[in-house]
Amino acid sequence: MLLNKTRLVGFTNRSRKSNMENNSTSDIVILSGNSHPELADLIANRLGVRKGGCSVYHKTNRETMVEIADSIRGKNLYIVQTGTKDVNNNIMELLIMAYACKTSSARSIVGVIPYLPYSKQCKMRKRGCIVTKLLAKMMCKSGLTHIITMDLHQKEIQGFFDCPVDNLRASPFLLQYIQESIPDYRNSVIVARNPGSAKKATSYAERLRLAIAVIHGEQKEAESDEVDGRYSPPCMSSGNISVDKSRTMDVSVGVPVHPAKEKPPINVVGDVGGRIAIMVDDMIDDVQSFVAAAEVLKECGAYKIYVLATHGLLSSDAPRLIEDSPIDEVVVTNTVPHELQKMQCNKIKTIDISVLLSEAIRRIHNKESMSYLFKNVTLED
Repeated sequence: MLLNKTRLVGFTNRSRKSNMENNSTSDIVILSGNSHPELADLIANRLGVRKGGCSVYHKTNRETMVEIADSIRGKNLYIVQTGTKDVNNNIMELLIMAYACKTSSARSIVGVIPYLPYSKQCKMRKRGCIVTKLLAKMMCKSGLTHIITMDLHQKEIQGFFDCPVDNLRASPFLLQYIQESIPDYRNSVIVARNPGSAKKATSYAERLRLAIAVIHGEQKEAESDEVDGRYSPPCMSSGNISVDKSRTMDVSVGVPVHPAKEKPPINVVGDVGGRIAIMVDDMIDDVQSFVAAAEVLKECGAYKIYVLATHGLLSSDAPRLIEDSPIDEVVVTNTVPHELQKMQCNKIKTIDISVLLSEAIRRIHNKESMSYLFKNVTLED
C-alpha cells in the first residue's frame, strides 16, 4: 500500500513538472512586423517555438491594419520590429501591434527592437525637440511592458522609457570577428572616426591589446553650426548703473559674442603607417564621413581599412560609395535588413546576432538574471 502511494506521488510530481515545462514554452509567442521577418524567424528557430500568426498590411488609403490569428490571452508576447528606411511605418506597425495585444489580454508585451528608430534625435537641437522621448512615451502608452534593444546611440535614452529597457551590446561579436576573420589583426590600430567615438575605440583597443588613433577635424559644417536665424543682437542697455570697477568687469557692448568655431583640416592623431586601420562605431548611415576618413587613413599609410558597426542602415547610395572607396570591408550585424545593399556591394559583410536576442528573450521569460549577457561589457561599448 505504501509502495503504491509512493508511486502515485512520484507520478504526480512528474506530471506537474511536465506541465510546468509545457507551460513555460507554450505561452511564448513571437510576433513580427514587416520590418525584419528574417530576424524573427531566426529568433523563433533558436527558441524552438513557432512564430505566431499575425498579419500586418496597409489598406488602399495607407492605413496600417493588424490582425492576430491566434488567441494570445494570458500569453507572453515578444514583438520583433526594427527600424529601417520605412521608419514611420515601422513605428506605427509596432504601436498598433502592441495595442492589439494589450486589448487582447496578453500577460506581457515585450518589444524586441534591435535598432531603435529616431535614436539619433536624443538631444535638443535649437528650436527642435527630443523625438526619442516622444517615441518612448508612445511605446509605453501602446502597451509595451519591456524593451529589448541593442547599442543605443546614447545610453541615457533608457531613461526616457517608463518600462524596463535591456540595452544589449554587439561588441563581443565584433571583437570575435576581428580576432578570427582579420588576418594579422595584431598589426592593427583601432581608429575613432571623430573625438566623440574615442571612448568606444579605446574600449575595443584595450580588450584587443592594440593601439588607438583618432581622426580630428571635419570637412563639412556640423548640424549644430547651421544658421537658424537666432543671431539678432541683444538690446543695448541705456540705463546708468553705477558699478564698482575694481570688482566687476565692464562689458561695454552688452552680451559678448561667442567666438566662431574654426575646424582644422581633417587629420589623424596617431600612427597608422603600414598597419591595418579598424574604424568602430555604433551605426553606419551616411557613409560619406567614413569614406573621407578612409581616404585620410590611406594617405597616412594604412594598407587595409575595415569599418565595424552594429547597425548597417546604409542609406542613399552608400553601397556605391563604399565600392568606390579605399575601404576594404564593412562589417555590420543583422539588426537592420540590408540584403539589397549586399547585392550592390561585395565589401559588406554581416554578423548574425539572433543568438543574443533569443537568449535575452529566454532569460526574461524564465525570470533569470541578464547579467551574463553583460559580462565584461564596459559603459563605453
